[in-house]
Amino acid sequence: MCGRYAAAVDPDDLVEIFEVEVAALDRPTRSVLKSPQQPAPGSPDYNMAPTKAAPVVLARPNDEQAPDDAARELVALRQLRLLTWGLVPSWSKDPSTGVRMINARAETLLDKPAYRRAAAARRCLVPADGWYEWQPSPVAKDGRGRPRKQPFYLCRDDEQPLAMAGVYEFWKDPDLASDDPQAWLVSFAVVTTTAEPGLDRIHPRQPVVLDPPDWAAWLDPAQTDSRHVSQLLSPHAPGRFRAWPVSTAVNSARNSGAELLRPLPEQDLVGVVDPDTGEVLGG
Repeated sequence: MCGRYAAAVDPDDLVEIFEVEVAALDRPTRSVLKSPQQPAPGSPDYNMAPTKAAPVVLARPNDEQAPDDAARELVALRQLRLLTWGLVPSWSKDPSTGVRMINARAETLLDKPAYRRAAAARRCLVPADGWYEWQPSPVAKDGRGRPRKQPFYLCRDDEQPLAMAGVYEFWKDPDLASDDPQAWLVSFAVVTTTAEPGLDRIHPRQPVVLDPPDWAAWLDPAQTDSRHVSQLLSPHAPGRFRAWPVSTAVNSARNSGAELLRPLPEQDLVGVVDPDTGEVLGG
Protein backbone atom coordinates (compact mmCIF):
# COMPACT_ATOMS: atom_id res chain seq x y z
CA MET A 1 0.00 0.00 0.00
CA CYS A 2 0.98 3.66 -0.13
CA GLY A 3 0.21 5.27 3.23
CA ARG A 4 2.61 8.23 3.24
CA TYR A 5 4.49 10.17 0.60
CA ALA A 6 6.59 13.30 0.15
CA ALA A 7 5.07 16.20 -1.80
CA ALA A 8 7.51 19.08 -1.62
CA VAL A 9 7.75 20.36 -5.22
CA ASP A 10 6.87 24.05 -5.54
CA PRO A 11 3.37 24.52 -7.08
CA ASP A 12 4.82 26.78 -9.79
CA ASP A 13 7.14 23.93 -10.78
CA LEU A 14 4.22 21.49 -10.80
CA VAL A 15 2.38 23.79 -13.20
CA GLU A 16 5.35 23.61 -15.56
CA ILE A 17 6.13 19.90 -15.16
CA PHE A 18 2.53 18.77 -15.68
CA GLU A 19 1.62 21.46 -18.25
CA VAL A 20 -1.21 22.70 -16.05
CA GLU A 21 -3.67 25.12 -17.66
CA VAL A 22 -5.59 26.12 -14.53
CA ALA A 23 -3.73 26.52 -11.22
CA ALA A 24 -6.49 26.39 -8.62
CA LEU A 25 -4.81 25.61 -5.29
CA ASP A 26 -6.59 28.63 -3.82
CA ARG A 27 -10.04 27.30 -4.68
CA PRO A 28 -12.19 26.79 -1.53
CA THR A 29 -12.35 23.13 -0.60
CA ARG A 30 -14.00 21.20 2.20
CA SER A 31 -11.70 19.53 4.71
CA VAL A 32 -12.28 16.44 6.85
CA LEU A 33 -9.65 17.51 9.40
CA LYS A 34 -10.71 18.70 12.85
CA SER A 35 -7.64 20.95 13.19
CA PRO A 36 -5.89 23.15 10.59
CA GLN A 37 -3.59 21.17 8.32
CA GLN A 38 0.12 21.39 9.06
CA PRO A 39 1.99 22.28 6.93
CA ALA A 40 -0.71 24.34 5.22
CA PRO A 41 -2.28 22.76 2.11
CA GLY A 42 -0.16 23.43 -0.96
CA SER A 43 3.02 23.94 1.11
CA PRO A 44 5.97 21.52 0.95
CA ASP A 45 5.06 18.44 2.97
CA TYR A 46 7.57 15.61 3.30
CA ASN A 47 5.07 13.45 5.17
CA MET A 48 1.76 13.63 3.32
CA ALA A 49 -0.75 11.54 5.26
CA PRO A 50 -4.33 10.37 4.63
CA THR A 51 -7.11 12.95 5.22
CA LYS A 52 -4.76 15.81 4.28
CA ALA A 53 -5.46 17.98 1.22
CA ALA A 54 -2.77 17.39 -1.40
CA PRO A 55 -1.95 18.87 -4.84
CA VAL A 56 -3.45 16.71 -7.58
CA VAL A 57 -3.53 17.10 -11.36
CA LEU A 58 -6.79 16.35 -13.16
CA ALA A 59 -8.50 17.23 -16.45
CA ARG A 60 -12.08 18.50 -16.49
CA PRO A 61 -14.04 21.64 -17.43
CA ASN A 62 -13.29 24.58 -15.17
CA ASP A 63 -16.91 24.62 -13.98
CA GLU A 64 -16.53 21.91 -11.33
CA GLN A 65 -20.25 21.77 -10.58
CA ALA A 66 -21.29 20.88 -14.14
CA PRO A 67 -23.05 17.47 -14.28
CA ASP A 68 -20.92 14.78 -15.84
CA ASP A 69 -23.03 14.48 -18.99
CA ALA A 70 -22.83 18.21 -19.64
CA ALA A 71 -19.16 18.36 -18.68
CA ARG A 72 -18.23 15.98 -21.47
CA GLU A 73 -19.51 18.57 -23.97
CA LEU A 74 -17.11 21.18 -22.59
CA VAL A 75 -13.35 21.43 -23.04
CA ALA A 76 -11.41 19.54 -20.39
CA LEU A 77 -8.62 21.67 -18.93
CA ARG A 78 -5.63 20.30 -17.06
CA GLN A 79 -5.93 21.63 -13.51
CA LEU A 80 -3.85 21.63 -10.34
CA ARG A 81 -6.22 21.29 -7.39
CA LEU A 82 -6.18 20.45 -3.70
CA LEU A 83 -8.00 17.17 -3.07
CA THR A 84 -8.43 15.20 0.14
CA TRP A 85 -6.53 11.91 0.34
CA GLY A 86 -9.03 9.14 1.01
CA LEU A 87 -11.72 8.63 -1.62
CA VAL A 88 -15.33 9.19 -0.58
CA PRO A 89 -17.80 7.71 -3.11
CA SER A 90 -20.64 9.98 -4.16
CA TRP A 91 -23.16 7.60 -2.60
CA SER A 92 -21.56 7.56 0.85
CA LYS A 93 -23.74 8.69 3.75
CA ASP A 94 -20.86 10.66 5.27
CA PRO A 95 -17.20 11.43 4.44
CA SER A 96 -15.74 9.15 7.12
CA THR A 97 -15.46 6.28 4.62
CA GLY A 98 -12.49 8.01 2.99
CA VAL A 99 -10.16 7.09 5.85
CA ARG A 100 -10.36 3.44 4.72
CA MET A 101 -10.04 4.15 0.99
CA ILE A 102 -6.65 5.78 0.47
CA ASN A 103 -5.54 3.12 -2.03
CA ALA A 104 -7.29 1.39 -4.91
CA ARG A 105 -5.86 -1.91 -6.16
CA ALA A 106 -5.15 -1.88 -9.90
CA GLU A 107 -6.34 -5.49 -10.17
CA THR A 108 -9.90 -4.60 -9.03
CA LEU A 109 -10.08 -0.89 -9.88
CA LEU A 110 -12.58 -1.41 -12.70
CA ASP A 111 -14.78 -3.80 -10.73
CA LYS A 112 -15.18 -2.35 -7.23
CA PRO A 113 -18.32 -0.19 -6.91
CA ALA A 114 -16.40 2.44 -4.94
CA TYR A 115 -13.88 3.03 -7.74
CA ARG A 116 -15.19 1.87 -11.11
CA ARG A 117 -17.06 5.06 -12.07
CA ALA A 118 -14.09 7.20 -11.09
CA ALA A 119 -11.73 4.85 -12.95
CA ALA A 120 -13.78 5.31 -16.11
CA ALA A 121 -13.79 9.11 -16.27
CA ARG A 122 -12.26 10.71 -13.17
CA ARG A 123 -8.60 9.77 -13.20
CA CYS A 124 -5.85 11.99 -11.84
CA LEU A 125 -2.11 12.25 -11.28
CA VAL A 126 -0.74 12.61 -7.76
CA PRO A 127 2.60 14.47 -7.86
CA ALA A 128 5.20 13.22 -5.38
CA ASP A 129 8.90 13.33 -4.69
CA GLY A 130 8.69 9.73 -3.49
CA TRP A 131 6.77 7.53 -1.08
CA TYR A 132 7.33 5.59 2.15
CA GLU A 133 6.85 1.91 2.93
CA TRP A 134 7.45 -0.05 6.14
CA GLN A 135 9.44 -3.28 5.96
CA PRO A 136 8.71 -5.93 8.62
CA SER A 137 11.97 -7.44 9.86
CA PRO A 138 12.42 -11.22 9.45
CA VAL A 139 14.58 -11.36 12.60
CA ALA A 140 14.05 -8.32 14.86
CA LYS A 141 11.07 -7.79 17.17
CA ASP A 142 9.60 -4.62 18.63
CA GLY A 143 8.67 -4.09 22.28
CA ARG A 144 5.42 -5.99 21.81
CA GLY A 145 7.08 -9.03 20.27
CA ARG A 146 5.95 -8.26 16.74
CA PRO A 147 8.25 -7.90 13.69
CA ARG A 148 10.08 -4.60 13.90
CA LYS A 149 9.07 -2.28 11.04
CA GLN A 150 11.69 -0.19 9.29
CA PRO A 151 10.50 2.76 7.19
CA PHE A 152 12.01 3.16 3.71
CA TYR A 153 11.86 6.07 1.30
CA LEU A 154 11.39 5.14 -2.35
CA CYS A 155 11.84 7.50 -5.30
CA ARG A 156 12.78 7.63 -8.96
CA ASP A 157 16.36 6.60 -9.62
CA ASP A 158 17.08 10.09 -10.95
CA GLU A 159 15.22 11.64 -7.96
CA GLN A 160 12.95 13.63 -10.30
CA PRO A 161 9.29 14.20 -9.33
CA LEU A 162 6.99 11.30 -10.12
CA ALA A 163 3.29 10.95 -10.91
CA MET A 164 1.27 8.33 -9.05
CA ALA A 165 -1.90 7.18 -10.78
CA GLY A 166 -5.04 8.17 -8.91
CA VAL A 167 -8.81 8.35 -9.16
CA TYR A 168 -11.01 11.05 -7.67
CA GLU A 169 -14.64 11.57 -6.74
CA PHE A 170 -17.12 14.28 -5.71
CA TRP A 171 -19.23 13.91 -2.56
CA LYS A 172 -21.98 16.40 -1.72
CA ASP A 173 -23.19 17.12 1.80
CA PRO A 174 -26.98 16.61 1.56
CA ASP A 175 -27.54 19.24 4.24
CA LEU A 176 -25.90 22.07 2.28
CA ALA A 177 -26.88 23.94 -0.87
CA SER A 178 -25.01 23.06 -4.06
CA ASP A 179 -23.52 26.55 -4.35
CA ASP A 180 -22.04 26.39 -0.84
CA PRO A 181 -18.24 25.81 -1.18
CA GLN A 182 -18.37 23.57 1.89
CA ALA A 183 -21.02 21.34 0.31
CA TRP A 184 -18.51 19.54 -1.91
CA LEU A 185 -15.70 17.24 -0.83
CA VAL A 186 -13.36 16.25 -3.65
CA SER A 187 -11.22 13.27 -2.68
CA PHE A 188 -8.80 10.82 -4.27
CA ALA A 189 -7.18 7.41 -3.90
CA VAL A 190 -3.76 6.27 -5.10
CA VAL A 191 -3.79 3.24 -7.41
CA THR A 192 -1.43 0.47 -6.27
CA THR A 193 -0.06 -2.67 -7.88
CA THR A 194 2.27 -5.59 -7.12
CA ALA A 195 5.73 -4.36 -6.12
CA GLU A 196 8.49 -4.92 -8.64
CA PRO A 197 11.49 -7.18 -7.86
CA GLY A 198 13.66 -5.65 -5.17
CA LEU A 199 10.98 -3.29 -3.92
CA ASP A 200 8.97 -6.37 -2.92
CA ARG A 201 11.61 -6.98 -0.22
CA ILE A 202 10.26 -3.84 1.42
CA HIS A 203 6.52 -4.22 0.82
CA PRO A 204 4.42 -6.40 -1.53
CA ARG A 205 2.60 -3.38 -2.99
CA GLN A 206 3.67 -0.10 -4.60
CA PRO A 207 1.93 2.84 -6.26
CA VAL A 208 1.34 2.74 -10.00
CA VAL A 209 3.78 5.38 -11.25
CA LEU A 210 3.02 6.67 -14.75
CA ASP A 211 5.74 8.01 -17.04
CA PRO A 212 5.19 11.33 -18.89
CA PRO A 213 4.17 9.74 -22.23
CA ASP A 214 1.14 8.19 -20.45
CA TRP A 215 -0.03 11.26 -18.53
CA ALA A 216 -2.36 12.69 -21.17
CA ALA A 217 -4.04 9.35 -21.85
CA TRP A 218 -4.57 8.67 -18.14
CA LEU A 219 -6.07 12.13 -17.53
CA ASP A 220 -8.34 12.18 -20.59
CA PRO A 221 -11.96 11.93 -19.28
CA ALA A 222 -13.19 11.06 -22.78
CA GLN A 223 -11.27 7.78 -22.69
CA THR A 224 -13.78 5.63 -20.78
CA ASP A 225 -13.06 2.20 -22.27
CA SER A 226 -11.92 -0.29 -19.63
CA ARG A 227 -9.28 -1.69 -22.00
CA HIS A 228 -7.75 1.78 -22.23
CA VAL A 229 -7.46 2.00 -18.46
CA SER A 230 -6.16 -1.54 -18.07
CA GLN A 231 -3.44 -0.97 -20.64
CA LEU A 232 -2.14 2.07 -18.77
CA LEU A 233 -1.99 0.00 -15.57
CA SER A 234 0.16 -2.70 -17.17
CA PRO A 235 3.42 -3.43 -15.30
CA HIS A 236 6.46 -1.33 -16.19
CA ALA A 237 9.95 -2.70 -16.58
CA PRO A 238 11.71 -2.76 -13.17
CA GLY A 239 14.60 -0.48 -12.33
CA ARG A 240 12.96 2.95 -12.29
CA PHE A 241 13.27 3.36 -8.52
CA ARG A 242 15.71 3.19 -5.63
CA ALA A 243 15.10 2.99 -1.92
CA TRP A 244 16.86 3.55 1.39
CA PRO A 245 15.94 3.21 5.07
CA VAL A 246 15.01 6.38 6.95
CA SER A 247 14.35 7.42 10.52
CA THR A 248 11.22 6.26 12.35
CA ALA A 249 10.45 9.96 12.78
CA VAL A 250 8.30 9.54 9.66
CA ASN A 251 5.96 7.34 11.71
CA SER A 252 4.40 10.50 13.16
CA ALA A 253 2.46 12.65 10.70
CA ARG A 254 3.39 15.66 12.85
CA ASN A 255 6.93 15.45 11.44
CA SER A 256 7.20 16.84 7.93
CA GLY A 257 10.68 18.26 7.31
CA ALA A 258 13.21 17.39 4.62
CA GLU A 259 15.29 15.53 7.21
CA LEU A 260 12.79 12.66 6.90
CA LEU A 261 14.43 11.75 3.58
CA ARG A 262 17.91 11.46 5.07
CA PRO A 263 19.32 7.89 4.75
CA LEU A 264 19.66 6.09 8.06
CA PRO A 265 23.29 5.17 8.83
CA GLU A 266 23.98 1.45 8.49
CA GLN A 267 25.09 1.23 12.13
CA ASP A 268 21.54 2.23 13.14
CA LEU A 269 19.86 -0.57 11.21
CA VAL A 270 18.35 -3.48 13.14
CA GLY A 271 17.32 -6.58 11.20
CA VAL A 272 16.72 -4.70 7.95
CA VAL A 273 16.69 -6.49 4.59
CA ASP A 274 18.69 -4.77 1.87
CA PRO A 275 16.23 -4.47 -1.08
CA ASP A 276 19.03 -4.84 -3.63
CA THR A 277 20.80 -7.91 -2.22
CA GLY A 278 18.39 -9.52 0.24
CA GLU A 279 21.12 -9.36 2.92
CA VAL A 280 19.97 -8.77 6.50
CA LEU A 281 21.73 -5.74 7.95
CA GLY A 282 22.20 -5.11 11.66
CA GLY A 283 20.60 -8.36 12.56
